Amino acid sequence: MFGENEKNISKLKDFWIEFFAGRRDGGHRSSTEEFISMEAKEKLFHLDGGKTLLDFGCGAGELLVYYAPEYEQLVGVDFSVSMLDEASKKIRERKCENISLIQADDKTVWDKLECSFDRITAAGVVQYLTLQEIDSFIFNASNFLNKDGKIVLFDILDPRLYPLWKIGLFSQDAGIWNILRKIGFEFKVILSASLNNRPRDILGFAHNPNVVKKIADKYNFETTFVKSMYYEYKYHAIISQN
Repeated sequence: MFGENEKNISKLKDFWIEFFAGRRDGGHRSSTEEFISMEAKEKLFHLDGGKTLLDFGCGAGELLVYYAPEYEQLVGVDFSVSMLDEASKKIRERKCENISLIQADDKTVWDKLECSFDRITAAGVVQYLTLQEIDSFIFNASNFLNKDGKIVLFDILDPRLYPLWKIGLFSQDAGIWNILRKIGFEFKVILSASLNNRPRDILGFAHNPNVVKKIADKYNFETTFVKSMYYEYKYHAIISQN
């Protein structure tokens, strides 16, 4: 049974790697500079200072270039070549000379780092990691964290709210028939995914905050959870050293 589960997780990983391979945007709710700027300000508030930052899963660098003026040195990491290519363009356009980029995933990144950081962050990434991988990420990140540093995991899918968002309960046109229609659509998506051996949800896994806290507790961190301002079905985990 365990071997079969590992096989299924591996297939999901392969699917997401292929899905993101040619992508050139970070999948934000809006691609306008106004929205990205507001989202970055919220995240900078929770990052709360520091001089050096590692942005794991930086994608096309939309947030990274907004972080740049607030830090002395930043490193952006992503496994997608196309995403990093787009991030590189943004960095050149904004003349952010304090940013360097690394191609790596959650397992290979640690061998490619040459320094430790005051802040290690990941936005919209945890949903593609299993609990075991989140555990490994927090453990490895703790070894590259400076004194009084923080690991800040942004935009984690909340299993208590995400299903309600999917059926349209938070939308302006929420109504019994629209909700029933969306429930039917989700059922078809799940059935099609099962038949075609694809992930049931393209956005990945929803993780309960209590489970994330248990992992952080194991490594003697203190965790604060904050609801996302711009994604009503997501939350942030601010993981600080005790």
